[in-house]
Amino acid sequence: MKKILIIEDEFAISQVLKAYLKKVQYEVVQCYTGGEAMTIFESEMPDLVLLDVMLPQKNGWTILKEIRANSSCPVIMLTALGDVNYRLEGFDKGADDYITKPFIADEVVARVKAVLRRALSETDTTFKSFGQLEIDFLGHSVRIKGKEIVLTPRDLSVLLFLAEHPNQTFTRDQLIEHIWGWEYEGSDRAVDLAVKRLRKALSNWPEEEGEIKTLRGLGYQFNVRKK
Repeated sequence: MKKILIIEDEFAISQVLKAYLKKVQYEVVQCYTGGEAMTIFESEMPDLVLLDVMLPQKNGWTILKEIRANSSCPVIMLTALGDVNYRLEGFDKGADDYITKPFIADEVVARVKAVLRRALSETDTTFKSFGQLEIDFLGHSVRIKGKEIVLTPRDLSVLLFLAEHPNQTFTRDQLIEHIWGWEYEGSDRAVDLAVKRLRKALSNWPEEEGEIKTLRGLGYQFNVRKK
């Protein structure tokens, strides 16, 4: 049974989400303040976090940063801030999805299922080596020169998809369809931000071996120059 941690200071909202998530057989843990969020996160080790932005004692952005410092656990941000810039900020900081209040509880459940599917999806190919970049598709791990690279589930999904199709070009729309899913309604800039983070994470991958390449007007490509 998957465990969901709800970090939300509004008791009524937290209770509604808990009821809907338990209805579809998720275990639910609740937290009502930012101050105790990391303590509960570290003790409960959830499979996914629903994280409110506006929290007492410590805000959601700070908590997300602390989670990402040591974990790739999927995080869906919950907030009343509907401006697109806030959504982009959430993705840039490592959020896997972003839901604006007010929302329908069934939609949240659907988003939780979708994010967990992406995080846990497996491929038929177990392991591939691209020079000094090594990707374990089954174990969802990435190493460069033997050192493990920690990625968010969303960024990892982007890398796995591109690496499954080396030297093929994909548009933003194609990447959103394959990775974010048809239900995604945000900006396609989320793709650009994911690629930006991946390039930073893969900065030690020698350029003569490969790169995530931008083809202007066409899209992105996992370009491999040395096998």
